[in-house]
Amino acid sequence: MTVKVLILEDNPVARSFLCRVVRESFSDAIVITEAGDLETARRHISLTGGAQGLHGVDPFKLILVDLELPDGNGMELLAELSQYPATKIVTTLYSDDDHLFPALQCGADGYLLKEDRFEVLVEELQKIVRGQPPLSPAIARRLLTHFRPGGGGEAAHDSGFMPATTFTTSKPVPIERVPDHERLTPRESEVLTYLSKGFTIKEIASLMGIKWFTVNDHIKSIYKKLNVSSRAEAAVLASKQGLV
Repeated sequence: MTVKVLILEDNPVARSFLCRVVRESFSDAIVITEAGDLETARRHISLTGGAQGLHGVDPFKLILVDLELPDGNGMELLAELSQYPATKIVTTLYSDDDHLFPALQCGADGYLLKEDRFEVLVEELQKIVRGQPPLSPAIARRLLTHFRPGGGGEAAHDSGFMPATTFTTSKPVPIERVPDHERLTPRESEVLTYLSKGFTIKEIASLMGIKWFTVNDHIKSIYKKLNVSSRAEAAVLASKQGLV
């Protein structure tokens, strides 16, 4: 099975660089589609089921999105693709809060700086396989600063921009309310069991005989259905409710 990747980047040199990063990051067979503007990206996405990634159509599994584009801002596309079944990662030169937090709020699953070294970007992209959000080191430090007491978290909250659930550092696990776990599919229940035992996404994919991108999709669905945002929360809640 081939993994489809969309790279939205208007600079040809940067686009070529990101193509090399993607190919180096994953052992799967990769097919990369390139787009230099929003219109072209939307056209390619429409061929894979539109913004919803309709069932039965082969959607992209990984989308890299630049923010500053000739015909608009990449955040527009992120917002449009909130239900699209792909891992969406911002690739940009901007490391400031005014770009970071809105991008996460729009649904970015990761945030990488194109100025980072090739090896660093490859390492960060590979975190997807381990179930971790790909974040450039400078971005990870900035997020930690915001969530530390007195580290700027209140400022981020007051501005109305908070990171997507993937990046929350802590969140109380609901105990009183029973989650709607009956909506978990058999596959999702199996993935949850492996998650609770500490297996990585790549290990789960091998055990289940499926692609790691498929495992990643199951995990996103599990998090949404159980109203959690991390492996630890999912494992604790699954144990409390007797799901595993």
